Amino acid sequence: MKGTYNKVVLAYSGGLDTSVIVPWLKENYGCEVVTFTADLGQGAGELEGLEEKAIASGAIKAHVVDLREEFLTGYAFPTMQAGAIYERMYLLGTSFARPVTAKHLVSIAEQEGADAVAHGCTGKGNDQVRFELTVKALNPFLDRIAPWREWDIRSREDALDYAAAHNIPVTQSKKSIYSRDRNIWHMSHEGGILEDPWTEPAEDMFCLTVAPEAAPDEPLYLTIDFEQGMPVAIDGEAMGAVELLSKLNELGGAHGVGRDDMVENRLVGMKSRGVYENPGGTILYTAHQGLESICLDRDTLHYKLLVGERFAELVYFGKWFTPLHEALSAFVAKTQERVTGTVRVKLYKGSCTVVGRKSPFSLYREEFATFGQDDVYDQGDAEGFINLFGLPLKVKALVDLENGATKELEAPDYSVFRRD
Repeated sequence: MKGTYNKVVLAYSGGLDTSVIVPWLKENYGCEVVTFTADLGQGAGELEGLEEKAIASGAIKAHVVDLREEFLTGYAFPTMQAGAIYERMYLLGTSFARPVTAKHLVSIAEQEGADAVAHGCTGKGNDQVRFELTVKALNPFLDRIAPWREWDIRSREDALDYAAAHNIPVTQSKKSIYSRDRNIWHMSHEGGILEDPWTEPAEDMFCLTVAPEAAPDEPLYLTIDFEQGMPVAIDGEAMGAVELLSKLNELGGAHGVGRDDMVENRLVGMKSRGVYENPGGTILYTAHQGLESICLDRDTLHYKLLVGERFAELVYFGKWFTPLHEALSAFVAKTQERVTGTVRVKLYKGSCTVVGRKSPFSLYREEFATFGQDDVYDQGDAEGFINLFGLPLKVKALVDLENGATKELEAPDYSVFRRD
């Protein structure tokens, strides 16, 4: 316990953890509680009646703010433009949801004149770091309360018992407990049977995607238009960010696209198994990479791959509002200036593949790449290039010979390839 507070703003989802935190804050800190809920596209079912539920739990006021557009254009799409994927698989749907939520949590706290903010993240996870680093970066004078690091509740079963004792309605049960996080970009699943990494996820766990084997037998072809790396249209129809991703989620989910099952390294040091559904995000990452393949020169593309890996770490580690992230974002934005064009993708039985790409800024030229006759490339020029490109190797070999460091090569034994 850090002390007493007059007013605390709680990042509130209405789920099990934050539902019990409202009365717990009042009991242990004697403070007024204001809740803040970021609408990131969780779905109407999760947001319906949330304000009334917060008030009924003891909050004096409840804020629900639609952040879907900002979430996509300011966080999800820029991460996709960077090609940032954590540990080769995770498209960071929860990771970049936290800084945008915490940013507005700070704003509401300042608006309400609160002394502190609170969240329902556990002491084992990454989200506590993502929330609190954002608060530190944007308002270092706000205290931060993390009940999971303080209270006697040690499991979700304990939290269920606490909720029952305080007459707080929750949707989870002791028989079926998954820790889920959903927004317009993805849905994550942790806990329950998933804690055994050998156990295959139960099919009834999935919410956004059909099983690939149950997907349609005919493939679906789509075109996606990008302007400076930002998706703007599907099949030639211009759409805003929310409408566009919602449509891709629907189409990708119907074809079983975007399921990822991985064991990842958490920031706090342990490994965790998570199952993710990213139908729209998977399509966008695939299409965007396809467009970059013809729009970016070799050196920029190769260096951007390195930047993408570091970018993903920063997002996963909660370092969105840092100088390095700002600098890398500027680099990524520069690379996207000519990533404009159209990509055709094929959705089939859980897969998403690029089958066509075109751009007014394409660096691909058939007259140079063709294996047929051409008049623009003198193949004899390659000899001089090879001589110069291999000059360091030649010099080293000569030095080794002068110093007796190179052993005489033995003739290979070809007898092993002969037939009797």
